Amino acid sequence: MRVHILDDWFDTLRGLPCFDKLKAHDVTVWTDHLEDEDALAARLSEAEALVLFRERTPVSLGLLERLPNLRLISQRGVYPHVDVQACRDQKVLLCSKMPAGAPSYAAAELTWALIMAGMRDLPTQMQSTKAGNWLAGVGKTLRGRRIGLYGYGRIAKTVAGYAKAFGMEVVWWSSGEGRARARHDGEIVADSRQAFFAECDVVSLHVRQKPETRGIITADDFASMAPGALFVNTSRAGLIAPGALLAALNAGRPGKAAIDVFDTEPMTDAADPLLAHPNLMATPHIGFVTEDEFEMQFGDIFDQVVAYAKGEPIHMINPDVWR
Repeated sequence: MRVHILDDWFDTLRGLPCFDKLKAHDVTVWTDHLEDEDALAARLSEAEALVLFRERTPVSLGLLERLPNLRLISQRGVYPHVDVQACRDQKVLLCSKMPAGAPSYAAAELTWALIMAGMRDLPTQMQSTKAGNWLAGVGKTLRGRRIGLYGYGRIAKTVAGYAKAFGMEVVWWSSGEGRARARHDGEIVADSRQAFFAECDVVSLHVRQKPETRGIITADDFASMAPGALFVNTSRAGLIAPGALLAALNAGRPGKAAIDVFDTEPMTDAADPLLAHPNLMATPHIGFVTEDEFEMQFGDIFDQVVAYAKGEPIHMINPDVWR
């Protein structure tokens, strides 16, 4: 099959052991990103199978209508960026293994790294040291402080384990159902949403983005946070109301933020007001970017391509297309 892989920005996949699974196929790896749908359609005109790199490129009806050779889309995890009904209409099979059980340890570890770096202000300290200025300010000890985790899922629970190991008090907020599960498990749930944001030294967001969760973190939530608090987001930028985080940092509540996600990605505008804010620490959506995570994820994705080519597709989201 003619297999096209999108958005491998750093050309990492060809160096993974799992890439050998595609040795029987004609594989094209694209290491840039195209926003223009016309240009993307022209690029993929010969593709029979399309491998998506997370949610970096949306797949719309307009795109699918211009890909007459496409028969398979292979990816892993949730698929809010793929128009499943359009796939049905165009007879394109979507295969996506839904991970169950284990969390993304890579994302949890990055979250914890950002928390530690933010509380000790490591970027400023490193910059000051390299500039020959030595010490720059005073950080905060984690032990004895309170961390608030918004969202009662696998990654948040893993982060909670790290926090407890460092001697922090863990407090939860989530949907009503999530709070009920947390209480059932013997966890501490904040008395109210306002108290959750007001009384935590660190607030870390761990919610899956869906239509009903878009913009769930509001300006009022940020206004409740203390000037010395840290807000962390390694989930999705769309969970925050548009403009709310920048306005909050400008107002000094919270005092700092550390994020791995942006409304526009890749974010390459150094003058962007949020990216350039002095109280923001930022990483380029690397929560899942480790060799181990890539090998696991793309091993599953490539298995789906191989299975389809053998006439035995797996992890079908729209199996009616296959039948």
